[in-house]
Amino acid sequence: MSIDDQLLFILLEEEEDDDDLLLLYANSKRKATDSFYKSRQQEGCYKSLIKNHLISDEEKFREYCRLNKEQFSFIHSLIADKIEAKVSRKEVINAEEKLFITLRFMATGESFRSLSYSYRISEGYISRIVKHVLKVLRQELVPLLMKPLEENDFTVVETCFWHKWNIPNCVGGIDGKHVRIKAPKNSGSLFFNYKDYFSVVLLAIVDANYKFIAVDVGAYGKESDNGIFQKSRIGNDIANERFHIPPPKNLPGTNVTLPHFLIGDEAFALSSFMMKPYPRRTARLSRDKEIYNYRLCRARRVTENAFGLLSQVFRVFYSPIGISTEVVDDLILTACCLHNLLRDGYLEENSIPHYQTNSDNLPDRNMIGLVASGGFSNSNGFEVRDKLKDFFVTENGSVSWQDAAISRI
Repeated sequence: MSIDDQLLFILLEEEEDDDDLLLLYANSKRKATDSFYKSRQQEGCYKSLIKNHLISDEEKFREYCRLNKEQFSFIHSLIADKIEAKVSRKEVINAEEKLFITLRFMATGESFRSLSYSYRISEGYISRIVKHVLKVLRQELVPLLMKPLEENDFTVVETCFWHKWNIPNCVGGIDGKHVRIKAPKNSGSLFFNYKDYFSVVLLAIVDANYKFIAVDVGAYGKESDNGIFQKSRIGNDIANERFHIPPPKNLPGTNVTLPHFLIGDEAFALSSFMMKPYPRRTARLSRDKEIYNYRLCRARRVTENAFGLLSQVFRVFYSPIGISTEVVDDLILTACCLHNLLRDGYLEENSIPHYQTNSDNLPDRNMIGLVASGGFSNSNGFEVRDKLKDFFVTENGSVSWQDAAISRI
């Protein structure tokens, strides 16, 4: 661009009322549209594949975008007005096509260049579409599908943990994962984690049905893992009694009163609201402690299973995510909300989810756990843990298979 052109462009930008003139000037300087993109209406994926084939095949539709047609329509109705183009031209990219592009990116982790070839839309515009749609999805879905729980809601969660996982007073399993990203520009070592790659941290509380109750995302990969919880919104709300956890109650069939708590692994500090296993060296010397560790770890698998489902359905987590960290945050929160929608919709009559998972199949190089740093425990935590350990070997708290289970360890 010549100096005169640059000056003219700057002057036009400064004039508030000359938006139309600025657009006309900018369009006059654009390169001619490649013939490859001009065939979008006839040869693009939206027309040739989705409209001609997938729309009439429920199974393939679900495999393509991970939602069935009813769920897709629900999501589309929530965001259509906010992502629809403001101009009415035949060749405009409509809200439905934008949603398909975004869901396909989440489902496969395809590069924007690959999506560009499929949809006959430029790579740069694909990037803008995904960024905008993810932002709107986060704004609309989080209040609906991951709204903060009240005390009565936690009571339901606690009941489910007791009936399904045989652990009392538990209001959720907590765990964190380092989600691998490509190195952000000018970030130095902020996102560089202990596994020698760049990541953001996903910290989540999960209920007995593998649904995400609360999610905190965006912590730097370099931060210490117990520090991530303490600095998170979740940790602050719990510490300041803003998380609406119910008051203490008696263990089933006893007069022993214990507070409600979360269950985590060695990465978290023991406290009255956070139960973790006994150290392995200590547990080997005590049958009761081994039983406690088995019972706790058995229930804590809800978090691993939830992460397994999340990553197997949304394969974008199987490779380093190459978008800005702000968009990564929107992506992760949107994926967690859609996961909750799928959990609600895919529980069949026999209570088996449509998407099966094995937590051992997590993308081991792209979604790893927090390091077992622990942090400082407190005396109340020790007391609660010991009482829970004693309860697991009583008639009211034991399960028939626990002795056989620890003998195999």
